[in-house]
Amino acid sequence: MVKMTGVYTTEKRCTATHEPSNSTLETDAPRDNHGRGQKFSPTDLLGVSLGTCILTTLAILHEGDGIDFKNSTFSVTKEMISNPRRVASLNITLELPRAVPNNLRSKLETTANNCPVKKSLHPDISANITIHYSI
Repeated sequence: MVKMTGVYTTEKRCTATHEPSNSTLETDAPRDNHGRGQKFSPTDLLGVSLGTCILTTLAILHEGDGIDFKNSTFSVTKEMISNPRRVASLNITLELPRAVPNNLRSKLETTANNCPVKKSLHPDISANITIHYSI
């Protein structure tokens, strides 16, 4: 079990601490929702969590297959909807090594679609993953 804590500091900004490492991050409400938009919003972090979870899970499960994921990247676009305000979709694009053999690519795609964060998303959130083997 991992403990994280947070505090509301000012002007729709929070600071969160990961207790085991003492690392911190700040969030802001987005400009379109009465915030300053100078930091990640909490819903931005949902998209970042999905992208980093996919890359981390790929490395955990497939570095043993001889794949070097160094410099692999993700980009995520987030779409919000209203009534209630929530994340409607997260679209992730991964850029993975072109050296990944064709016979392993479907295995990587299955892993990406089954990372713990993706499996934890509410079914009403569309999470589409596109993989390019380009780096």
